[in-house]
Parts: sequence; C-alpha cells; structure tokens
Amino acid sequence: MRSVKTLLAAGAATLISSMAFAADMPIAAPPPMYAPPPPADFGGWYLRGDIGMTNQSAKRIDSVLPAGFQATNVGVGFDSSPLFGLGVGYRFNNWFRADLIGQYRGKANLHGADNLVGPGFVGSNNYGGSKSEWVVMANAYVDLGTWWCITPFIGAGVGGSYNKLSGFRDDGVQILGGPPVSSVTYFADKGQWNFAWAAHAGLAYKVNPGFTVELAYSYMDLGDAAPGNFRAFDGSISGPSTIKVRDITSHDIKLGVRWDLNSPPAYVPPPLVTKG
Repeated sequence: MRSVKTLLAAGAATLISSMAFAADMPIAAPPPMYAPPPPADFGGWYLRGDIGMTNQSAKRIDSVLPAGFQATNVGVGFDSSPLFGLGVGYRFNNWFRADLIGQYRGKANLHGADNLVGPGFVGSNNYGGSKSEWVVMANAYVDLGTWWCITPFIGAGVGGSYNKLSGFRDDGVQILGGPPVSSVTYFADKGQWNFAWAAHAGLAYKVNPGFTVELAYSYMDLGDAAPGNFRAFDGSISGPSTIKVRDITSHDIKLGVRWDLNSPPAYVPPPLVTKG
C-alpha cells in the first residue's frame, strides 16, 4: 500500500512541476496586424474635367458710321454651344481650394442687325457668323460645408479668353433714299485675346474618397470680338474692319468631375488562414 501512495505522490509532484515549468515559459507574441502602406505624398492635388452648355449674349455691335448716321442694334446675340474643360487643382484645407483650367467653347451662331437712319436714308445691316473661344483661367473656391455627402460651393476666377469670329458677313439693305439696293460684305476670320473673369456656384457630391462629381453654374465675362478685313461681294470696296462685338457674356451650366491624387489605397485585410 505504501508503494502505491509513494507512486501517486511522485506522479503528483511531477505534474505540478511540469505545470510550473510551463507557466514560466514565455508566451509567443501574436503576429503583427496588417497596416496599409502610407499613401503617396501628392499633397492636396487633384485633376478635373468639365462638359456643359453655354448661353451667350453680347451688349451691342459697334461700327464706324458716316457723319449724320445713327444705328440701333436689334436682336444681337448667340445660339448655345458646347464647352469642354480640363484642369489641375490643389486643396489647401477642408474649405478652400484652387485650380487652373483650360476650356474650349464651341462655335455659337451670331445673329443681330443694325437699323440705320441718316440724311435721306433708311436701311439695315443684318449680321451673321459664328464665334468660339479658348479660355485659360485661375479659379478659387470656398466649400460651405457638407451635408449627406453634398457640398455647396462658391468661387471666382480671372484669366484670358481668345475670342474668334468666323464666317462673319454683313447683308445690307437700303430701304429709303433711292431704289432698294442689297449688298453683301464678307469678313476674314479673326481672333483676339481679352481679359476674362467668372463667378461660380454649385453642388459637389463625393462618390468615394478619391472621386467627386459637380453640378455647377458659371457667369463668364469674355470681353470683345472683332472680324478681320472686309471685302464686298462684287469687289467694289475692301479694307480693315471697324466692327466690334462688345461685352460678350455667358451663363454656363456644367457637369464636372474631380479625381483626388492623394486618396489612400484601399485596405486589403490579411487572409484568415495561411498554409505552410
């Protein structure tokens, strides 16, 4: 009996010793958690693109008239035209950003007339042609807060607009002061740079951290435009043009997108089970 008790006591002592030894063994550290690599350091840079439609007008069409003549503009304006823009910008903080854009504004048909009155003369000049622009502009925007991923904003811009008149013509009609006479005068295509400025307002929707969609309105002041040298249809007269289309403005509606270049890469969790 004593031998059995001795054997049990020795076994218990061995078990306790083994448990104490196991308790003293260091516990292996857990594997490190996955951490995504740091994002590329692009600062707050972004790219942008825009498409839209213009709604343009002009204040008047000026021309040099003979002494004693007066002209009254009638129906001066333009048809709508498409616009396309690209740009690069920088976000300085959560509410202020700026960008530099280049914009092409497609050909818009020009229409308008002058009613002419002079000594013993009543007639009209009917104008036609088309106009297009290249615009380079620096803009600054203030974001007014975000609600349900929608951010209203306002902004302003300054730059230059290259206004080009193409296919410009003057169809003149003499109504009083002799027998009715019609004439057609053609003008060469011509473009010129003008100071331009704009005011902006719109709504931005953040689709994901790196992609934003905008619906925006812009008021654009594009300056003046003028055709090139003129020539009568019968070659009877020719020379430099004295016609100017004054104070061209436009109400634009645009759909834009912005791609943030500093958005972090997508998080990819480690596999739950590994082999090997």
